[in-house]
Amino acid sequence: MGTISKIHEMLTSKQVSCKELTESYLRGIESDNTALNAYVCVTGDEALKTAEAVDKKIAAGESIGLLEGVPMALKDNMSTKGVLTTCCSKILTGYKPIYDAAVWELLKAQNAVMLGKTNMDEFAMGSSCETSYFGGAANPVDIDHVAGGSSGGSASAVGGNLAAYTLGSDTGGSIRQPASFCGVVGLKPTYGAVSRYGLIAYGSSLDQIGPITKSVEDAALVFDAIAKPDKRDSTSLGAKEDTYSKLDNDIKGLKIGIAREYIDGVRDDVKEAVLAAAKVYESLGAEIVYFDLPVLKFALPVYYIIACAEASSNLGRYDGIRYGYKTAHYNGTHDMICRTRSEGFGEEVKRRILLGTYVLSAGYYDAYYKKATDLRGTIIRAFNNAFENCDVILAPTVPMTAFEKGHAVSDPIETYLTDICTVPVNIAGLPGVSVPCGFNAKGMPIGMQLIGKSFGEATILNAAYKYQQAAPEKFKDTKWGVKL
Repeated sequence: MGTISKIHEMLTSKQVSCKELTESYLRGIESDNTALNAYVCVTGDEALKTAEAVDKKIAAGESIGLLEGVPMALKDNMSTKGVLTTCCSKILTGYKPIYDAAVWELLKAQNAVMLGKTNMDEFAMGSSCETSYFGGAANPVDIDHVAGGSSGGSASAVGGNLAAYTLGSDTGGSIRQPASFCGVVGLKPTYGAVSRYGLIAYGSSLDQIGPITKSVEDAALVFDAIAKPDKRDSTSLGAKEDTYSKLDNDIKGLKIGIAREYIDGVRDDVKEAVLAAAKVYESLGAEIVYFDLPVLKFALPVYYIIACAEASSNLGRYDGIRYGYKTAHYNGTHDMICRTRSEGFGEEVKRRILLGTYVLSAGYYDAYYKKATDLRGTIIRAFNNAFENCDVILAPTVPMTAFEKGHAVSDPIETYLTDICTVPVNIAGLPGVSVPCGFNAKGMPIGMQLIGKSFGEATILNAAYKYQQAAPEKFKDTKWGVKL
């Protein structure tokens, strides 16, 4: 039984009131967030109001939904009306949106109990959560290690039992990578399955919102709740089918592909764990198919060119005039905007804005951005061809386990390389789910990802669920937070 179902059973059987449950999570945050730094904003009063409303429904004999009354959190780049939403950047200091993101509208309507907003790399740019203006989130397995990024706070909160589930955003692996590092489940849906309305943009053609949870069952429940079409997002289509009801389908005969390029170059302990997982699938009746996907070598440069180009456009709105941080001393409007951006953006964000502006500039557009978009099409076609011979692709989520704090600063190139296995999924707009599949010699989690066809969430979640049932020892708990 997943965490969400367990909470639902506890609430409906009146083992605990929603208010008592919410208070226990808030106490956990008060006690453990100093060490984990998973939250940058706690909304205790609003959480308790929602909890009391749920308790009134239960007392009146009314039925409640599976997500109703379940304590959760949102990444700090999702708009929440009247609640601080800073993208963990100085430049959005004090910003409180006047509207809710579509995903929060959907969950709020179901009486989800929002505990607060979670830490992240500034504007979702980073792979360790250490570019956050508020300092990085710690890994709940070992707090001397990073939680990953950019949704590091979301993964840390779930792994540290400070939320039943969270929502993160994934532009190049920002849900799956921290999920892998923290030993939890992270689902990046098909591009367009979940509305991006109210998500503060990084790379608009790559961004997608998805759940981070303790179990595959929980991920399916949350995905089904948020994957609805939305007219305010022109790319939004919603999910094609329910995933939760299909979790226990037989996978005998399922063809699971392994691209040799995904395995080459990853650390030995990660490679061994992923191949061991393939053996588990074989024992369940699935067929393992090896194939070549040579275009993967282009994925990382294609991603950084496209993502940075889109970021340079999206972040142009932050000028100190309408909202957020504004420099104290300046001479004229132009100087004010320059100083505000120089002081308000962190170094990594400025680096990516400069790179994006460069590849879009006259004389370099064709050499870089146009070539990257052409190669994107090649990568999409290569995945389509691969799926003619397999139903699901199995790969490492990250070629390594969580690194120690400060490593991203001392070796930034290796930090960029943590995205090498995840970015192809965003480029192609495909769904991918990261699932724990082992541990290294120090006990740090290893994650594998299952990649599906477009709108194939039901297939990859079912395959992930079957693995979770066959290898429950890979899903370990930590010492932090609330114990249900």
